[in-house]
Amino acid sequence: MPTYAWKGRNASGSVQEGVLTSANKEALVATLRKQQILVTAVTEKGKEFALPKFGGGISQKDIAIFTRQFSVMIDAGLPLVQCLEILGGQQSNRVFKKVLIQVRQDVEAGASLADAMRKHPAAFSDLFCNMVAAGETGGILDTILQRLSTYIEKIVKLRSAVRSASIYPVAVITIAIGVVTLILWRVIPTFATLFEGLGAQLPLPTRITISISRFLGRWMPVLVLMLGLGIFSLFRYHKTYSGRRRLDAIQLRLPVMGMLLRKIAVARFCRTLGTLVASGVPILEGLEITAKTSGNAIVEDAIMATRKSVEEGQNLADPLGETNVFPSMVVQMINVGEHTGALDTMLSKIADFYEDEVDEAVANLLALMEPVMIVFLGTIIGGIVISMYMPLFDLINKIG
Repeated sequence: MPTYAWKGRNASGSVQEGVLTSANKEALVATLRKQQILVTAVTEKGKEFALPKFGGGISQKDIAIFTRQFSVMIDAGLPLVQCLEILGGQQSNRVFKKVLIQVRQDVEAGASLADAMRKHPAAFSDLFCNMVAAGETGGILDTILQRLSTYIEKIVKLRSAVRSASIYPVAVITIAIGVVTLILWRVIPTFATLFEGLGAQLPLPTRITISISRFLGRWMPVLVLMLGLGIFSLFRYHKTYSGRRRLDAIQLRLPVMGMLLRKIAVARFCRTLGTLVASGVPILEGLEITAKTSGNAIVEDAIMATRKSVEEGQNLADPLGETNVFPSMVVQMINVGEHTGALDTMLSKIADFYEDEVDEAVANLLALMEPVMIVFLGTIIGGIVISMYMPLFDLINKIG
């Protein structure tokens, strides 16, 4: 998303300025209006060439550790500025350290903690800032920070589960493709030359293997270029509005991974919305924030459609069920939570259930993939080896 430099005036008439990342100028103005800032000038910053910075980002783990330590310090009665000074001083991540120092300076200058954090969207999300604002308003900042730290830790655990389910098969398939390509590209031509010198009649599997090897040897640079262009085009297409929705819909319809991704989306939705509702964030604002953090365009559209229905006066469960994205059990439990006045508790229970389901599904998936990958690799590499030795067996039999 583009970055904008803005200037404006707050409710007291003081001039303020800063830099924010937003989808467009209208979204930026709307965000600042919520902070009671009247924007007077907005300028998009030019895109400058810069070398990539390795290891210079702020991870969710950094945010989780900071939030947990921050909540303990606030609960112990330490002043807000002193907490930020201590946490900033002991922070090993230099980027995050600069952010915390800037937040402390803004708080010392009279800004609220939430407003100071909103100036750093790369570190503190809308969800984080809104919950902090609710905690400051209600005088329960320590409780809110504890909920935030628990939420972030569970989201980090959920993401690690997704990584565990995807890294293993991707790594094995990539290594297999590399090994098979190397054998066909470099090793098989040696056997082909040997067989041509012997003038032997080659079996069909051997002829097929040699033909594939010659094809790779002739067109390898073109194939690599086409593969790179294909991956680049796929990523560019996913960034478009329609492309993201089509590809995300395909992901949810995949045989095994689709069900896992759906469970992950449900767990993330319930955990995020439950945390926001329990912290006193209005339901409409909570649904908007939850949609942005869903990670899937289909789920995001379903949540925003539900938000529109809730804004028109409907309850949460009925429009959520009409989207056909969330399981009926989830809709029924949310309906019970609404009628009993314990929506946040019910959402947390659903999130706990589906997070356990995700852990179990990932464990079963990894256990199933291991033998499948072994059989797959054995079949491919074994087939190549056998096809190359078949002519040698024939020659040995003739000599015998």
